[in-house]
Amino acid sequence: MTVMAILGTTTLDAFPLCLGGNVFGWTADEETSFAILDAYAEAGGNFIDTADAYNGWLPGHEGGESEEIIGKWMKARGNRDQIIIATKVGSLEGRTGLSAANLQLASEESLNRLQTDYIDVYYSHRDDAETPQLETLTAYDALVRAGKVRYIGASNFNAERLQEALDLSAANGLAAYAVLQNEYNMIKRSEYEDGVRAVVAKAGMAHAPYFGLASGFLTGKYRPGVEVDSQRARGMRRLLDDRGLAVLGALDAVSAAHDVPVSAVALAWLLAQPTISAPIASARTVEQLADLLPMVDLQLTDAELAQLTAATEV
Repeated sequence: MTVMAILGTTTLDAFPLCLGGNVFGWTADEETSFAILDAYAEAGGNFIDTADAYNGWLPGHEGGESEEIIGKWMKARGNRDQIIIATKVGSLEGRTGLSAANLQLASEESLNRLQTDYIDVYYSHRDDAETPQLETLTAYDALVRAGKVRYIGASNFNAERLQEALDLSAANGLAAYAVLQNEYNMIKRSEYEDGVRAVVAKAGMAHAPYFGLASGFLTGKYRPGVEVDSQRARGMRRLLDDRGLAVLGALDAVSAAHDVPVSAVALAWLLAQPTISAPIASARTVEQLADLLPMVDLQLTDAELAQLTAATEV
């Protein structure tokens, strides 16, 4: 049986794989999204990540489509109290920034789209240098006190700004960021490890990193001489250097030893790193989700973790 884990200083008991909702309403239509969500829940999954900005970048979309699909699914399944919903504010066109007024308006809109009266983790999607952090944190505190938000999180924050926010919350008795969501994976390590991680560890925060599979590179499907029908294929070629090939080689070896997909190994490595509570990964089909789920119960040996880590340092 999969062991859940408490997210940092929260009381949220989360599945080790957080399901990314960025594909819902984009590369996965509503019917497919429901099938993916059903399969995830049937596997024991309960932690779903989305944002009001998903998928506002698409022609004909206004944003919020992912939240709407998740809301419809939870209502249809009657399982809201079993699901941890994380969403974000600050990046949607017309709802940018972290001002008190924007947080009030955007949170109500997200609650309506999600068809719920509370958000489990409400993230600042990115730092807002134009709004005083005390204003933002005071507004979040009001949402928490009103029962509309259970915990708050920070995404795409650097160490200095995250520490400043934590200090302000402590000094003023306000709700504090309890979960971080920054980019972190086997390919991109230093930005998190060389500063932000120490702040997260000291505060006892949880980190649910995004791009856990490096935009698909760590699925192993991008290889020299292999043509992949994907908009990301051209960008992936730059990662096929000595380091990238070493990482793929190490992943292949461990994947073969455990008879699990390469993507599951990459996520298991990530989960084993200090401060990591639940890597985020998305799937646009049920079959893709099936490749991710083995990471939940995959126990890598110390030797395998060392082998994988060494490959990232080539």
